[in-house]
Amino acid sequence: MQIKKIVCVFFLLITAGVSNVGFTADAETGEPNLAELRQQVSELQKQMGEMKEKHESEIQALKDQIGHRGEVEDVNNVDDEADLLRQLALEAAGGEVEKKEEPAEQTKFTFKGLNLRKLNPEVSVSGDLVATFTNQDDVRKTTDVNMRAWELNIQSYLDPFSKFKSTIPVDTDGNVEIEEMYFTRYNVFGDISLDLGKFRQQFGVINRWHGDALDQINYPLPLQYILGDDGLAQTGLSVDLPLPDMGDATQILTVQITNSENEHLFGGETMGNPSLLFHAKNFRELDESSYFEFGISGLFGWNDRWDVATGGGGTDQIDDALGTQVFGADFTYVWEPTQTAMYRNLEWRSELYFLNRDIYAPDGSGRDSLDAWGAFSYVQAKVDRNVYLGIRGDYYNADSKSYAGGINSETINPFAYTASDAFVYQVSPYVTIWQSEYVRFHVEYNYTDGHTIQEPGHTVGLQAVFAAGPHKHERY
Repeated sequence: MQIKKIVCVFFLLITAGVSNVGFTADAETGEPNLAELRQQVSELQKQMGEMKEKHESEIQALKDQIGHRGEVEDVNNVDDEADLLRQLALEAAGGEVEKKEEPAEQTKFTFKGLNLRKLNPEVSVSGDLVATFTNQDDVRKTTDVNMRAWELNIQSYLDPFSKFKSTIPVDTDGNVEIEEMYFTRYNVFGDISLDLGKFRQQFGVINRWHGDALDQINYPLPLQYILGDDGLAQTGLSVDLPLPDMGDATQILTVQITNSENEHLFGGETMGNPSLLFHAKNFRELDESSYFEFGISGLFGWNDRWDVATGGGGTDQIDDALGTQVFGADFTYVWEPTQTAMYRNLEWRSELYFLNRDIYAPDGSGRDSLDAWGAFSYVQAKVDRNVYLGIRGDYYNADSKSYAGGINSETINPFAYTASDAFVYQVSPYVTIWQSEYVRFHVEYNYTDGHTIQEPGHTVGLQAVFAAGPHKHERY
């Protein structure tokens, strides 16, 4: 490598300085003077040494300068000093620095079928285990441990415009029931979205939630007595319509048209008349740490077939469509300080129900009307990162009818009883512990009392809810 350096420098000297270096000849003989020749060779060697040192220092300086400026990507990749000199000369002359050609990138061939797993729906499984101890006069079974349901939750985006969702509970007897199965079409018209299928309906707030996602173990008593043990879930369509803002409040109107499948409310519907539900919500932020939400609900449907008693002790069938109406109001207040929301919050929720049902009296006395109402309210507070304390109060008041205990009374109860003051109330303090977002434990005490509907009693309930999969304890 040193020889190459000397040769390069020598040629540079020959081409650049040959005009300044020459040999003198003897004037008389025309032959070179040997002493003078030796002197010139000595001077030439001295100049070559100086120029070598000078060029090496210049080359090192240029290396450092280029390294700082980053104009040459990798000086160490130059094959030899001649290449380096060429690059430095081009750079000094204002030309482009030669760069090594990168090897062409090889095309990678993949089998697209390997990505089909992305089309698979998201599947989650949850379990709801409840153990109870009851001390009540009209209840024989005092202790019970029950896996209320294994719940299969399936979700998937069908395309950029719609999403599918289903909830399928399986009880301990192996009975399978579709609680929800619907798809949502987003932005059908502007901000309007559409749900099609079977879904828990938006009557109030609590009815929309799944049982394993409640703040307590069971649905409130007035909801069970008026809408049915498992609440209101029917098949049809649902539309959310944004309404004009009222001051600082956001308003949404939900309209749902569904089959009349709820046996508790529409057990006498045979003509296929649909039911209509609406829910208007008003949401307002009070400050950065609190908000309240107020809503009103209405459900309208028909029953068209009635079995009534005849004078001879038999029954007769009457076909006449009579209306069933349920009205409701809900209120929610939430306080969650922004600085300590992970450890503190407060939630207060209340709902009111009122039922009016036109019927043919089962004793054959003609048309009549049933009126029943109920309400619940609860307050719960987060007292630690994973611990909630709360208390709920329920009340339900039924109508009074003399024929309520007679023939075909199953179409009347629990909306009416023969007693003039049939009611029931329940007080339920509880503690909820979230071990993680996958596991939740719940301890609840229920004191129940009333008249006619239920005897006084005490119940202690323990609940464990656990989930596996991408969607944990979703409320809907």
